[in-house]
Amino acid sequence: MENPSFFERLNTRIRNSMTIKLLTMGILVLLLLIPASMIQSLVREREYRRQDAIQEVSGKWGHAQTLAGPLLTIPYRSYHTTDEGRTITTTHHAYFLPEALAINGAITPETRYRGIYEVVVYTTQLAFNGHFPLPDFAEWGIEEADILWNEATIAVGISDLRGINEQVVLGWNGGTATFNPGVEASDVLDAGISTRVPVTSTPPVAGHYAFSFDLDLNGSGALMATPLGQETTLHLTAPWATPSFDGAFLPDDRTVSADGFEADWRVLHLNRNYPQQWRGAAPNLTESAFGVRLLLPVDRYQKTTRAAKYAILVIALTFLVFFFTEVRHRERAHPFQYILVGLALCLFYALLLAVAEHTLFNLAYWLAGLATIGLVALYSRSIFKSTRHALVTGGVLVVVYGFVFVILQLEDYALLVGSLGLFVALAITMYLSRSIDWYGVQEA
Repeated sequence: MENPSFFERLNTRIRNSMTIKLLTMGILVLLLLIPASMIQSLVREREYRRQDAIQEVSGKWGHAQTLAGPLLTIPYRSYHTTDEGRTITTTHHAYFLPEALAINGAITPETRYRGIYEVVVYTTQLAFNGHFPLPDFAEWGIEEADILWNEATIAVGISDLRGINEQVVLGWNGGTATFNPGVEASDVLDAGISTRVPVTSTPPVAGHYAFSFDLDLNGSGALMATPLGQETTLHLTAPWATPSFDGAFLPDDRTVSADGFEADWRVLHLNRNYPQQWRGAAPNLTESAFGVRLLLPVDRYQKTTRAAKYAILVIALTFLVFFFTEVRHRERAHPFQYILVGLALCLFYALLLAVAEHTLFNLAYWLAGLATIGLVALYSRSIFKSTRHALVTGGVLVVVYGFVFVILQLEDYALLVGSLGLFVALAITMYLSRSIDWYGVQEA
């Protein structure tokens, strides 16, 4: 009988060496992280497409609306003498905020579709009312004759003017005025509507300037308001079960149910970082904006990304099941077969994303999971010629995918449960490998 050649002896040693087998498995696990990361890139790409769809619909209907107003603007003149003795007259603006501001609104949301993507749009009817105190220029030392009372304007900041559905009419101290597009106080408000109002140096009969107006507005995603009043109250209602109260202030009272939500805010001027009246440099009013976002219960992309982060766990545990089968039953699996199993486990995430875009995430998870588990279990049966091993492999994958599914449902306890699960998995691995002679070349 001929002696085996060097290459035959090397091939036999590689085939039977547990150390080389483990090193090969480790390298394969690391290489399979490449398609797993590609899956995460695919998830981000699909999420970007969804954002593009939202922007497309919002651009035609109306973007998220941020409201700031009303703001009273009164110009005044100042004088500067040059070195040559000439007097230069400059017009500046003084800005005044309301003493009381109450906003009451009802939001009517609607779900639109762009392809397979859902977009939340809304129509809202808002009623503004309150009053301004008599503008006080005394603290700035501005003479009465230099105040241009007849050029006073009321401005309301609206982030997307395309959303206005009806003409806006201002009620001002018993009279009315129609708003026009554009704002004179462009250094304070980026976009909005404004109108001239009668303001004088003498107090009105009521002692203040009362105002009221209604806004019929389209928007999408979110509705925010800015607390310009010395005391600002906001009351919002909507038949939407998944609101997210956002911005600088949370509501003082809120009720959320399956039929919708109702929320009330009360904000004082002391809660924000700008005064009731100023001149010159404008503060950033929108920093104090608050309101509500209408969330869709669509978390398929976030959950798919979170699931994909556990790919290394699923692949490693599946490879360990195959490895222990080789050790205990003297069977052999080729590295190429390990690669096919690993690719099937990676394909689970692409299948999960594809199905989740058309149905509920939980249903998609188990449909993709059962398909993957069945494929790997049947393939393991063909490798090891054992139905028992196929059942064990399938059972382990059911436990692993079930464990990941539980983690995905948790928020506050995800780290705790995940750490405990990994600890148990390590303990089981240590228990099963306790009797293996790792130096025995012919044991595997």
